[in-house]
Amino acid sequence: MLAAGGARVVRIASRGQADPPGQWYDQAEAEFVLLLAGAARLGFVDGTERDLAPGDWAVIPAHCRHRVAWTDPARETLWLAVHMPPA
Repeated sequence: MLAAGGARVVRIASRGQADPPGQWYDQAEAEFVLLLAGAARLGFVDGTERDLAPGDWAVIPAHCRHRVAWTDPARETLWLAVHMPPA
């Protein structure tokens, strides 16, 4: 959607998608995610999970290994992600 000043803004649509077990994102930049519609669950390498509903958000620090553990298979899940430039 937008890339300026080193930040990237991305709209993500999913329906029932999840990352395979053992596959982790390990990004050099911090990420802010806002769930706009649907439902999702983020998983973290320490075994914790976080459910997200519309309006919920998370800040994922740089190099925090995480994955999309689940998205609602019955309806579209819309995300807004802002990838911050490394400090």
